[in-house]
Amino acid sequence: MATPLIQMALDSLDFDATVALAEQVADSVDIFEIGTPCIKHNGINLVKELRSRFPNHLLLVDLKTMDAGGYEAAPFYEAGADICTVLGVSGLATCAGVIGAANACGAEAQIDLINVGDKAACSLACVEAGAQIVGVHTGLDAQAAGDTPFDDLAMIANLGLDVRVSVAGGINSSTIQDVVRAGADIIVVGAAIYGADSPADSARELRELVDAA
Repeated sequence: MATPLIQMALDSLDFDATVALAEQVADSVDIFEIGTPCIKHNGINLVKELRSRFPNHLLLVDLKTMDAGGYEAAPFYEAGADICTVLGVSGLATCAGVIGAANACGAEAQIDLINVGDKAACSLACVEAGAQIVGVHTGLDAQAAGDTPFDDLAMIANLGLDVRVSVAGGINSSTIQDVVRAGADIIVVGAAIYGADSPADSARELRELVDAA
């Protein structure tokens, strides 16, 4: 199994602060995620800015598309996004629209399983439609209620799908090696990095833990 990629969630609404944080952690992460509030506030210009500054990093735009999949995602792929997300609860037609837009640009579509009832069935259908990444995602509100992504990750990983599995939901230095061992291909980290006294040091520690797992 290849070493999992680390995805850094950039969630600030401040354009300059987002770029500055990316600069601090770039040496230790593989994917920059422009989080949903961040992309809503800053728009496509932030995609273009990060693409120009970090040509060797993957760039994920967390659109969480719910309708008009291809129409919504296409401009972001054209601006340099490598991955866009679409909500599994949107239905197969919307997911297929984002998949089609991704394919047209040589990029990837990620199915976000947040709030999906039957996560296995959704994953199977979307992978059959051509999705390249399935995202196990425990959102902030669910985390506040005590939920974690670990059971869902194990279930999706055990399906043996020929795609990458991403996992997000409160992952930190004490849990990241467990996530690696559970079969994640992409590990999303947010607050554990941007909430640290030194984001660069925190990102470096997480990189070392993943590489050692």
